[in-house]
Formats: sequence, structure tokens, C-alpha cells
Amino acid sequence: MTGHVRISLAAWVATVLGALVLAPVFSGPFLFISAFLCALVTGTGILLQNLRAPRIVVPVVQLAVLVELLSLIFLRDTLRFGLVPWKETALEFNQQMVNAMSAINRFSAPLPPDDHLTLFAASVIAATGLLIHLIAVQLRQAAWAGLLLLTMYTVPAATVHGGLPALLFIPPAVGYIVLLSAEGRTRLSRWGRRISGVSHLDASEPIEASALGQAGRRIGLTVIVLAALVPALLPTLPEGVIGNGLAGGGGSGTGIGASISSTDPMLDMGKNLKRGDNVTALTYSGGPAGGTYLRLTALDQFDGNVWRISQRNQGQKITNADLVAPQGFNGDLAKVPTTKMKVEVSRNFRSQFAPVPYPLRSISLKERWRYNPASLDVLSANGGVVGGKDYSLEAYQLPLTPELLRDTPPGAEPDSYTSQVPTNNMDEIRQLTNDVVADAKGNRFQQAVLLQNFFRSNGNFTYSTDTDTKSGMPALRKFLLEDRIGYCEQFATGMALMARVAGIPSRVGIGFLPGQAGKNGQYVVRMHDMHAWPELYFQGLGWVRFEPTPSARVATTPTWTEQAAPVPSTPTTAPTAAPTTPGASVDPEIDRPGDRNLPEDTGLAVTETGNWFSNGGGKAIGIGLLVVVLLGIPWLIRSLTRRRRFARPPGRAGVEGLWAEIRDTSRDLGLDWSDSSTPRQLGEWMAGKVPEPVQPQARRLARGLEAVRYAGVGDVDVDLRSEAADVRKALWSQAKLVRRWRARLLPPSWRWYLNRGSAEASDLLDEFDLLLARIRNTLVPRRSRHAD
Repeated sequence: MTGHVRISLAAWVATVLGALVLAPVFSGPFLFISAFLCALVTGTGILLQNLRAPRIVVPVVQLAVLVELLSLIFLRDTLRFGLVPWKETALEFNQQMVNAMSAINRFSAPLPPDDHLTLFAASVIAATGLLIHLIAVQLRQAAWAGLLLLTMYTVPAATVHGGLPALLFIPPAVGYIVLLSAEGRTRLSRWGRRISGVSHLDASEPIEASALGQAGRRIGLTVIVLAALVPALLPTLPEGVIGNGLAGGGGSGTGIGASISSTDPMLDMGKNLKRGDNVTALTYSGGPAGGTYLRLTALDQFDGNVWRISQRNQGQKITNADLVAPQGFNGDLAKVPTTKMKVEVSRNFRSQFAPVPYPLRSISLKERWRYNPASLDVLSANGGVVGGKDYSLEAYQLPLTPELLRDTPPGAEPDSYTSQVPTNNMDEIRQLTNDVVADAKGNRFQQAVLLQNFFRSNGNFTYSTDTDTKSGMPALRKFLLEDRIGYCEQFATGMALMARVAGIPSRVGIGFLPGQAGKNGQYVVRMHDMHAWPELYFQGLGWVRFEPTPSARVATTPTWTEQAAPVPSTPTTAPTAAPTTPGASVDPEIDRPGDRNLPEDTGLAVTETGNWFSNGGGKAIGIGLLVVVLLGIPWLIRSLTRRRRFARPPGRAGVEGLWAEIRDTSRDLGLDWSDSSTPRQLGEWMAGKVPEPVQPQARRLARGLEAVRYAGVGDVDVDLRSEAADVRKALWSQAKLVRRWRARLLPPSWRWYLNRGSAEASDLLDEFDLLLARIRNTLVPRRSRHAD
């Protein structure tokens, strides 16, 4: 097998192994398609190289083959004569990429196996494979291909919530080793091992000739250096750079759609709340007057870090019969009034859960849908989404009153996990809970009402979506004990945790506020209506919803938590396109209700807006300062080096430093300094570049260097700092203004030191190989010695 074939195949293996890290992000057959495309592109390169095609032709033909293959597989309808990509192909490809980026920024990982997402993933991986082949085979710089593999790894590392498994780093690392080993073996077979710049190495020493051994040592050292430096040099990428994190609120989004997955619905809710675009999620008609909450699921397990759905079975099939009774309700359901609704879910809303009121009695979704008896949420059985579905349902309206809830007796817990409280760092939260519920005298309902009032009014909390606070224990401690700023996620999880501390089983509901009343009794629910709330368990009544989120977002609390005069049975929510009250209309001809400290046009609840500094100005200043610091690194290094050289005392080291400073100054100013010339020749060259009064100083500087290098002149006898300063000043004054500014901002000598440093690092690794060879020969005698 020839060298270029070996490296080409290794490049293909490295690309495929590197693409495995994208498996948590994309779904469907993207990996197989990408491997097939990369194989054909690699085969094209091997064929052209065997035919002795010019080096520049190979990547051009490979790119053409890649474009043709992508067009045939994904864009066949746009091809001329069924084969030739045309203008329509480019336009459609661009549109597919736009759709893919929109989906990536809207949906949670793993992304659905849509065609445009598969095209995006295959295009990125195949293009990366082509670049790896170009760098490793055409340019013969296989080591630099590792940056492309690292780039593929950073995408899921920055976007997959909860991070990636550590073992997922192994495939790209193995691919990189395979590529470097193939390149090293090819190099050894042609030229032997390069030992450049190490003049003092003992050529008679036996050197480890295994390409795998050498590559392994180099990779190990390189990985250690990168692992130490990269986290320190690169700022942490926020979730949402590619799409799975929480995008900043207030931005103008252009894509459509939102996602609620079964893996982390809390994260998806936060992302949808902070989206710039506020598209319609669903509409419904019927139900109680004033609208109703629609729940997706309930997070009932808290491990101290994440609120999640507890381990469940596949659920029960939905039939024409009623679902099971609500968990914990002991009354006669035949006497409980019900309400019927019809729900139409927008295709924009991709959720594996169906939005339904609680408690649900029946639903028309049956095939491929299941329900959970404990939570009564409805979940797709095959990973499908509810987007585009229309269904009818019937829900109970439990007769909840303050008196009924107050008189519920303490009872058994509904399960083994909705009462669990983390054991670490809970002392202050326990004390806070005891202080808040002290006046309830042990009555669970009174404790729950006191907790609700604590979050809504008594605890000086502020509602704001402009926060990165999550629901883990460190974040909850900060929310409860320090800043007390957050949105519905923090209020719901905070009250649920404190309820558990007080001895009340609790969980967190995820779903939608009632939305806006429209025409003909229809309600419109948008993405910004997504909400979280706590549900507390009371013996004989089951799970009961509470509302701790302040009035800036939710105007009222459930009627069963109020002790005063009757109020509407459902809360008024923050508007999406207009303020919402029970019966309010989106018809522009109908007057809006009075101002409730809610905006008229944005569709968002009023939050703590802050000033220009907190709303992005501080971040912009920080980014600007970071850019200035990065751009100033070459100038800083160059200035410190020059100061150090002129600060050296007279002597051999001082003269060598001054000579190096004149050399670097010449390079910075674009002068043709020759490393192959003698000091005397360079002295005459400098004399020709400076004015006549400074020419003697240039010659004395060159003669002084000759004296300390070759004539054995004593160190203390040579002080050339004034001559070097005069020559440097003269060279600087003779240069053009543009050259001088370039020498200040981006001195070329700085890049020269980088190149020299990489060569010296390679020499260092060569010495390391020699050291290992010497140790091996000392410990393991040669066979020839045994033969003697």
C-alpha cells in the first residue's frame, strides 16, 4: 500500500470516528450517509493521485463529487436533466441550511431525523472529511487535522445539556492516533526519522523507530498541554451557541417551532420562554370560563441537582373508557363535574407530551399514545410529537375549597420519591422554611398558603427571565437565600423543595398558562405562555396546584388558596400579544383592560429591565476589552522582550541580546535580515540602512559581536547598549508610517519566535525519544551481546 493511500484511508477512519461525537445531537441515518460520502470523496482522491493528477486539481474534483452526491441524495428534484446541479440546487441547499440552523436553535438534542437536519449533518461531516484529506494528504500536515476533529467534538460538548460522557472523547482520539500513525509510518518508510536542529544528539544512539510509539508520546504530551491550556484560554461556551441552551431573551428570532422533550422538559421550557419569537403553540375551545392551565408532565424526582421525571413504565393504553382516577382522590368521581375541550396543536410545537388539563378523564388520542396513571400526562409511545394533532378531551373539575383543603388529614405518602429532600447544604433552607410556616401550627394547607404568599409577596422576590439561574441545589440556594431573582422555574422548584422540607409531598408541573381569549370562545396559547408551578399532595384530594410566581407574571392565585372574597377560578396570565384576563379578547377592536404593569406590545411580562450596562452593555465592554487584550499580546511580548534585552548588564549575554533586538526590529520593519550572513556583513548592511551619523554605531555593534563570539574578549569590556539604541532608533525613523504601526501592533518577529518554538519543541521530543532508547538499552541488553 502506497503512502498516500494509507494516509487517505486513515483520514477517512479519523473522520468517521470523529463524527461519532455528533450522535447525541442528530438522529437518523446521518452517520451512515456521511461515512458513505466521505468514502467516495476519499476514493476520488486516491484515484486522482494514482493517476498523477496535479495536486491542486484533487481537492477541486473532490468538492465537485461531494456537491454532486449531496444533490443526488437530498436535492434530486432541483437537478437539471436529473444530474447537473443548477441555480435551483444552490437556492434549495441554502434554504435547507437555513431551516436546519433554525431547527438547531429551536429544538433540544437529540434533534428529530428531518431531511434538512440530516443534510446539514452530512454536509458538515463530509466537508470536514474533505478538509482532513486536504490537510493530511495534499498538504502533508496530518497533525493539524486534529483541530477539525476537536471542532466536531466541541459542538455537542457545548450544546448537549448535562455534558457528554467522557468515553465519547475516545473515538476521535483513536482516529487522530490512526491518522498520525499512518503519516509517521509513511514518513519513516521514505526518509527515516527527522532530527532537525538537534546538533548535539548522538547519531549513534538507537532511536525508537515505531511510528505508533513516537506518535503516541507526542499525542500524549500534546493532549496534556491542550487539556491544561484550552480551558484557561477559551471562555466557556454558553448553552445555546448551537441550540440546546437557553437563548438570551429579547432577541429577534426568525425561525419557527419549539420543542419539549421527555429527557429535560424543564430546560426546554426555559428555552422557549426566552425565545425572541412568540409563535402560537396551540388553540383550544371549551373548558371552564376564563381558560385553564394545560399541563404537559410533572417532574417528581429531585436528586439535588436536577428535577426530572421519575422512572416510569411504558404507561397504559388509552381506550374509549375513562382513565384511572386521579391519584389520591377518594371522593365519588361520578358526582364531580367535568368539562369538555377541543385542542388544536400547531405544527410549530414539537412535544412528545400532549397538553391536557389536570385531572384528565378521557382523550381522543389513542393509537401510539399512552398515559401515566400517577401523573395523568399523555406521552407518545413511539417518540412522535403532538405537533399538528387535533384531539378532544374531558377533564374533571375537582371541588376544591380552602375549607376542604384545611381539613384534610395527614396521610400516607403517594410514593417513595416526592418527599425526598437532599441531605447536603440544607440547614439554612430548613431554617428558612420553618420560619415561613411557623404560623401554620402544623396544618399542611396553611403551610402551603404561607409558602405561596412568601414567594408572591412577603419574601421580596423579583420575577425576571434575564437570569441564568437553574433548578439545582446551588442555584436554588442562591435563589432562596441570596438574590431572590428568577422566573417560574425557580419559583416552582423553590416552593416544591420547601414544601418537602415542611413534610408535604410535592412535584413540579410543566405546561401552559391559560392563554388569551379570542373569538367564539377560542383561547390562543403561545410559546411565552409556557409555565411551571408546584403541585402539592393532600390526602383524599390528591395533587393540588399552587401558584408562587409573582403577579408580574401571574396576576392571581388559585381560588382554593384564597381566604377572601371569591375571585376568578383561573389566574390571569402575562400577555402574549395583549394583556390577558378571563374573557379578554385578541380582537383589536375591543378595549384592553387597565394597566397591570404589563407591556402593551411586546407580549412579555414586565421584568426588571435594568440599565444599558446590565442589558448587554457590560457584556459588549467585556468582549471589547478581551479583543483588545488578545490583539495586544504580540505587542506586549515584544515590548517586554526589548526591555529585558536592554536591561542586561554588559557582557556576552548582553551583546547577544542587543544583536537579537536589532535583528527583530529589522524584521518588524520589513527589512531583509539574512541569518546566513556574518556579523561583519550585517554590520555593513545596517550601515546602508541608517543615516550617515549612525553608521559608525552600526559597525561598532557588529565588531563588538565578533569580539565576544570569536576573539574571546572579556565580558565586562563590551557595553554596546547605546550603539544598539541609536541603530534601532535610526531604523525606526527611516521606516514608513504604515510599517511602524504594523511593527507595533503585529510584529512579524513574534511569528518567527512561534515557528522557532515549534521546531525546538520537536527537537525536545526527539531528545525524549533518545532518552527512552538509552534507558531501554541499559535495562534490556541487546541480543548480540548475549550471542557473544
